Amino acid sequence: MSLFEYKDNEALGCVISVDTATVTIRVDDIERLRRIQVNRLTVLQSSKAGQHLIGVVTRITRRADERTIVENEDPLPEQPLPENNLVKITMIGTLLDKVGLTDNVFRRTLETVPEIDANCFSLEGERLTKFMQVISNVSGDGSRLSLGTFTLDDEAEAFLNGNKLFQRHAVIVGSTGSGKSWTTARLLDQIAQLPQANVVLFDIHGEYKPLDGDEFCHIRIAGPVDIEKKSGMDDGVLHLPYWLLGYEALVSLFVDRSEENAPNQTMMMTRHITAAKRAALADPKYADILANFTIDSPVPFDLNAVFTALENVNSEMVPGAKTGTEKQGPYFDKLSRLIARLESKRQDRRLGFLFQPPAECMEMEWLPTMVHKLIGGRGSQKGKCGGIKIIDFSEVPSDVLPLMVSLLARLIFTTNQWTQADKRHPIALLCDEAHLYIPERAAADSGDAVSVQIFERIAKEGRKYGVGLVVISQRPAEVNRTVLSQCNNVIAMRLTNGDDQSVITRLLPDSLGSFGDLLPILDIGEALVVGDASLLPTRVRVAEPKKKPNSQTIAFWDRWSEAEPKSDTENAVKAWRRQSLQI
Repeated sequence: MSLFEYKDNEALGCVISVDTATVTIRVDDIERLRRIQVNRLTVLQSSKAGQHLIGVVTRITRRADERTIVENEDPLPEQPLPENNLVKITMIGTLLDKVGLTDNVFRRTLETVPEIDANCFSLEGERLTKFMQVISNVSGDGSRLSLGTFTLDDEAEAFLNGNKLFQRHAVIVGSTGSGKSWTTARLLDQIAQLPQANVVLFDIHGEYKPLDGDEFCHIRIAGPVDIEKKSGMDDGVLHLPYWLLGYEALVSLFVDRSEENAPNQTMMMTRHITAAKRAALADPKYADILANFTIDSPVPFDLNAVFTALENVNSEMVPGAKTGTEKQGPYFDKLSRLIARLESKRQDRRLGFLFQPPAECMEMEWLPTMVHKLIGGRGSQKGKCGGIKIIDFSEVPSDVLPLMVSLLARLIFTTNQWTQADKRHPIALLCDEAHLYIPERAAADSGDAVSVQIFERIAKEGRKYGVGLVVISQRPAEVNRTVLSQCNNVIAMRLTNGDDQSVITRLLPDSLGSFGDLLPILDIGEALVVGDASLLPTRVRVAEPKKKPNSQTIAFWDRWSEAEPKSDTENAVKAWRRQSLQI
């Protein structure tokens, strides 16, 4: 039975022009024109029986036709001017009365277009409620992910298709305080219910610490106070030893490409790191690895040996032209700045997680254990480690943050890439504050550039290897355009900056470009949802998550009005000096 039973006298107006997915309606009844609103839904008669076309109002125009006054002719008596009341509608899908044994099926396709003079009806009241219920019941195959309720009808639940959301990547954006972290926590709520959930969230500021329970696993990148600890990861602290860095990351960390000796420094560093890795694989049991390894292979090596070798080359004297004489070697004093930078970073306690890891992190057997904890699904984990891994980067220095986040992303992507297809378990990377490590503008050969290169590859190829990407940022204008262009799902909260609005508007389909006008007027906790995962492009009021992140805005006036003061300056300074909030 058809969901829509309209009578002709209920028509809003009739079609006067059709252009691909856009139609224009002429409205003769001014009262009905006043009731219709931009972004409301409409129903149009289809040229095919058993179908109705669903559209969204994008523009309403009311204007009087121009009068023609003939020169030297008496003016016409005063009379009302004829009006041309137009409604522009973008068609977004088709409602079929019956598909097989199923009544009322909505599809985001347009098999037909309305004919000229076809009637158009406003979708409101009980009919709107019934239609939204149809939308809510779609994807009952287990892939439904509940985000909240539709703003059009708060009785209808807004579902996303979980498969398409992560397969085709997504972007969650919104100005500070608009509800970005709330929305992310809502997604995690839904994912946490799945027995084989597998997500890694890069938590840059420690906002997601309150999300606790068996389904969550909190891992903190080691800070200065963790240097003396002997554990590698069992206590929730993760070290990222230097030997995990790829070639480009090593070069960006140690070599200043602007120096005239940069080529020599890069060549000698590569040579001696390769030699150190070869020495670490001397045991016959590593013969197969030794035969095929490269400088990018994750093999533990002795950094002290590399440092000593570089010093020797930098001060090397070679036989001179005359017997018994010596002269400076070809690289004499050309590696001094490389050695100084290397020594400085080795001694920097802020980088202890990189250059002063526990002994177990220098064993070949450590990497498989660590990677499994990162990429293994909830069901494959031992102990209390859940399927949602929240990595806290709050103690990582900002100058190396892009390198460290991209290091973990590269480990996850590369491991999935080298896993046999039938044993590959999909994983989603949620990149909070993505503008900090996937920037739009990155200096060549810098840590930012290395990070961007890695995330661009994940955005382009991740789907093939079961790696999904969710980019979360308050400044989409500062996020790499290539990465954003690969995100086929948009969850946009309120955006007040014009540049940010323009970036998101460009991600929307051309026919829905007017949706971008909603971005500055969305309510807190309200999102514009468009993309492959959303059956109906519309506004959604995001439901309250069960566990809320620690990102609520402090109520300045209320706090200033409290009778009891709050202050912890002494401990704050102590934490600053220790470079850690951990006691």
